Amino acid sequence: MIPKEKLIYMYKKMVEIRKFEEKVSEMWAEGLIPGLVHLYIGEEAVAVGACSNLRTDDYITSTHRGHGHCIAKGGDIKRMMAELMGKISGYCKGKGGSMHMCVPEIGIVGCSGIAGAGIPIAAGVGLSIQVRRTNQVCICLFGDGAANTGAFHEGINLAAVWKLPVVFICENNAYAISVPVSKSTPVNNIADRAVGYGIPGVVVDGMDVLAVYEAVENAVKRARAGEGPTLIECKTYRFKGHFEGDPKRGATYRPEEEVKEWEERCPIKSFRAKLIGMKILTEEQAKKIEDEAKAATEEAMKFAKESPYPPPEAVLEDLWAP
Repeated sequence: MIPKEKLIYMYKKMVEIRKFEEKVSEMWAEGLIPGLVHLYIGEEAVAVGACSNLRTDDYITSTHRGHGHCIAKGGDIKRMMAELMGKISGYCKGKGGSMHMCVPEIGIVGCSGIAGAGIPIAAGVGLSIQVRRTNQVCICLFGDGAANTGAFHEGINLAAVWKLPVVFICENNAYAISVPVSKSTPVNNIADRAVGYGIPGVVVDGMDVLAVYEAVENAVKRARAGEGPTLIECKTYRFKGHFEGDPKRGATYRPEEEVKEWEERCPIKSFRAKLIGMKILTEEQAKKIEDEAKAATEEAMKFAKESPYPPPEAVLEDLWAP
């Protein structure tokens, strides 16, 4: 039984992610955010369901679509927004941007614009945990496209051989940029590949935060007990295009009817209805949570706008080379 307080916390985090991403979309359209941004709208249940099982000292590795992961792990949206705008008050002093957020103090090892790059990194984090005997866990988030890279095989195979405390979570949102998973992957479920590594493979509804939470809870317990990794596939969907600027939300490669069908399954709306039905929240309380999240996002935007850019001489700082 998940405590009432945690259920409310999970709802708040999902709403916080949604409001943050909606504001990022507006700011990008206004030219306030440089480069590409890949929004997490529609997939909030995966990050929140997964990260709600973690301690502050546990780790995650993330992707190019990592804003939601960072918020779910406890990232400060003010510093995240500043990072997106290239400001010195951002988590990486404005040098990482949208796709390369890194917050080691709360276990965010790093996001990466390279598909599958976080998978072997997560295995390395797991090895560090094992060597240090700290009883920590690393959750590795990646997309369906990354499941067809060599890094996927290498990282999961090594984690399985050494029984590393890593939970691999595939966010299967049906498309690798514009390629449907049905045309790139010969198996019905990516999690079916787990049998090749001798580890559990689990398929869950990625639009149901409680289903994700339960699956990850079991995998985290297994990892902490020294029993090795689990591969979890969350069937989810991005409501926006692959990136901001993707014409008509990806209409060139996916039917509008498909998008609308998935939008009807909005993870936030369904969780809100469930919590109200369970009398954990009232309509007024849910509305207040949404208003507070929107206000916090406005405050984050204000903070980011008012923050300075790094000085030119900072370009050679924070660099490492052998």
